[in-house]
Amino acid sequence: MRSELGVSLAYGLLASLGQSIVTGEFEKTGFPTEAELCTKFGASRTVMREAVKMLSAKGLISSRQRQGTRVEPVENWNLLDPDVLRWLMERPYSNKIFLEFTQMRLAIEPTAAFLAAELQDRLAIAGIREGYEAMVLHGGATAGGGDKDLALQADIDFHVAILKASGNPFFWRLKPLITNALNLSIQLTNKIAGHMADLASHEAILIAIEKGDAAAAKNASEAILLESLTFIETAKAV
Repeated sequence: MRSELGVSLAYGLLASLGQSIVTGEFEKTGFPTEAELCTKFGASRTVMREAVKMLSAKGLISSRQRQGTRVEPVENWNLLDPDVLRWLMERPYSNKIFLEFTQMRLAIEPTAAFLAAELQDRLAIAGIREGYEAMVLHGGATAGGGDKDLALQADIDFHVAILKASGNPFFWRLKPLITNALNLSIQLTNKIAGHMADLASHEAILIAIEKGDAAAAKNASEAILLESLTFIETAKAV
């Protein structure tokens, strides 16, 4: 069995190497050899091979006989992997990925809101309200009060709760991806807009879902995301 320390070290190397790959550090030099990596990080070959194996599983690198290990082009990366998405969004030139992610949300979340209003899972809908009420509670962060971190988490919880309330298990499986990306993308749109989330627009989604008005829920969800797209499209490169 692998030791917990070995697994921990492998994940640490995964994060370091993954960030380096995504930010283009190896574009000119090529991916280092196993021996070079072991020397650089002071890691054993066993631990390094585990980290490289995980990078390969995420589509970031590939190994071929007589060709060594190379960085794969972006189109081969597993962009639905939470780690890969986080590394992409942490790049200093990531407006494009924020835009593309918001476009993906636009294709999913309004439909999830529509389904949530139709399904009327009262317990799941209570989760949406809980997220909204936490947004209200911590919304004072915009005026110097409240807690910005808690307000951000409440915003994320609100959107994730809608995925669950949709009753669609495929949407719910997107929770790690959506949570990870929202943590960064909401911060960006809030920064561009100059304020935290618009409570009225979120309340409109909640009320429509609670009333079972599927069309209104979908439209209200679309409105928020279209506004986010506008913010991102007009923003200067980060």
